Amino acid sequence: MREDREAWMEALQAVKDMFPRMSNSELMAPIDNFTVSTEKLRRRLLEEGVGEAAIQDSEQIMRSEFAVLQSQLVLLKQKQCLLIDTLRQLETEKVDLENTVVDESQRQCNDQGVSSRLRQDKFSEGSPSESEDDNERVAAAEEETDDEENTFFDTRDFLSSSSFKSIGSDLRVSSFSSDDGGIAIEPEDDVDPSIRSVGTNYPHIKRRKKLPDPVEKEKAVSLWSMIKDNIGKDLTKICLPVYFNEPLSSLQKCFEDLEYSYLVDRAYEWGKRGNSLMRILNVAAFAVSGYSSTEGRICKPFNPLLGETYEADYPDKGLRFFSEKVSHHPMIVACHCEGTGWKFWGDSNLKSKFWGRSIQLDPVGILTLEFDDGEVFQWSKVTTSIYNLILGKLYCDHYGTMRIQGNYDYSCKLKFKEQSIIDRNPHQVHGVVQDRNGKTLATLFGKWDESMYYVIGDSSGKGKGCESLSDARLLWKRSKPPEFLTRYNLTRFAITLNELTPGLKEKLPPTDSRLRPDQRYLENGEYEMANAEKLRLEQRQRQVRAEWCPPPLTNQKKGSLQRRIHIHEPLTRARRMQEQGWKPRWFVKDKGSDTYRYIGGYWEARERRKWDSCPDIFGHIPSDQQSDWLSLTPLRNLKQHEI
Repeated sequence: MREDREAWMEALQAVKDMFPRMSNSELMAPIDNFTVSTEKLRRRLLEEGVGEAAIQDSEQIMRSEFAVLQSQLVLLKQKQCLLIDTLRQLETEKVDLENTVVDESQRQCNDQGVSSRLRQDKFSEGSPSESEDDNERVAAAEEETDDEENTFFDTRDFLSSSSFKSIGSDLRVSSFSSDDGGIAIEPEDDVDPSIRSVGTNYPHIKRRKKLPDPVEKEKAVSLWSMIKDNIGKDLTKICLPVYFNEPLSSLQKCFEDLEYSYLVDRAYEWGKRGNSLMRILNVAAFAVSGYSSTEGRICKPFNPLLGETYEADYPDKGLRFFSEKVSHHPMIVACHCEGTGWKFWGDSNLKSKFWGRSIQLDPVGILTLEFDDGEVFQWSKVTTSIYNLILGKLYCDHYGTMRIQGNYDYSCKLKFKEQSIIDRNPHQVHGVVQDRNGKTLATLFGKWDESMYYVIGDSSGKGKGCESLSDARLLWKRSKPPEFLTRYNLTRFAITLNELTPGLKEKLPPTDSRLRPDQRYLENGEYEMANAEKLRLEQRQRQVRAEWCPPPLTNQKKGSLQRRIHIHEPLTRARRMQEQGWKPRWFVKDKGSDTYRYIGGYWEARERRKWDSCPDIFGHIPSDQQSDWLSLTPLRNLKQHEI
């Protein structure tokens, strides 16, 4: 592979030498032999019988006026060239500075001891070989979809075209657009009235519209100063202060994918009416809509503690959701949601790599949507990257191919286009729905942060302005931003996720994310307390691991036991803790696979408010109660001497 890369680099350099880059002055240089002809003017004046003296005066006036206009154009072009040169220079200096900072940081890390970090890397999830394998898989996926690049026409140009505006009146805004939810459902004009109301006829629940006003003034902390020594490592293993967190946990972020659950309700109703094509189109729009909340979200959610849970009982959306952290190394969260006529579940293991100027996040896991009539759809998420960690404005992008596989007649393939430096219309998504024979029945297009449309039939590759695209119909449109913006850029829906509504706290288990103190302090803007609580909980988790699974014992002398000291004790303890019998409370791993399945019982325990089997994972552990805490933790298959 290394030889192939070197060959590619040589080929690219050769092509670059064949087409040298011209400067702005060369590109914009005036043509020396360019002249302004007055011959047509002279002939016209002669036809009118104008005398020679008047003709010469007219020609002179024309030349002088043109000279003035030309001088103004030259000045404007010079200003443009100057701006372009300045922009190129700034971009070059930015890249040089980033490279210098990265190289310097790597050099300092090497001076401080490469060997110790190499030993640690043996126990990390992101080894170099794994990284190369991941890159090869990504390259293969990109190669597979290169032939689809021409399907990405300029969506913005198309959506503003006159042909599309002509059907704009057909897209009517639903009466459901509450101030609390801010979800504007815009159905197609020819949809049955009973379909239009699907997902909107739930009881109204009053929820908050803003976060509490911060108590303290936030401190400015450089992200680069915190992570510069961890290039190439898994970001989930880096301990960052709360200034880089948002007041939500990864468990709550899972629930954000259900913000537009009315699309699943519609898919269920379409299927009941025998329209399987419209069902999968709404499922596809639902799969894309989960990314809309990530626009402008550059803060990291809290990593849940082992055994931490989150529930969301939303009768105003007709669903209830539950999630739990089921593994620590690797960090896996599992979720399960029940809606009207459907169930949604999945687990996610997020592999992340820090590459100096960007962070790459690769989700590992399968999401499953099952309808009561037996139809099932499964898909996996695409890659996410966060850019400009050192200089420039932070932004995220999602790219790759998402395949939605159905167990009946249809499947869907969605391509998220990766944003380029000069891309004037980013975030594009294009896809097709196909039957079992590979025939394209519908085309989807749009932007993951704005809206999704569909066209019946195969319109891929026909470019913008084609007649079939003028028949495009709206599937989904992003909700309005909240009235009260926060620095976290939370959506209206996300603002409600950590809210403790009246009477809710008494119903929650002690493991629920809403009860996590550092996250609550951050939401209230009490940053010093949030940092202190975050450190306490991290130390508490290490202490629990130590009690749960002490270092392995070895016989040094007959009748005596001595402990072996390991360099990476916290990591190995966490792994041994799982290997020796720790089990999640509400999920179980399927035999023969790495997926987790909800075993039930949570909502029944909530009804009885019986949480005896749920430990207080956020509280202090007095020394005389540590054994009691362990007795509440689901210890299974452990012998007494192993504790």
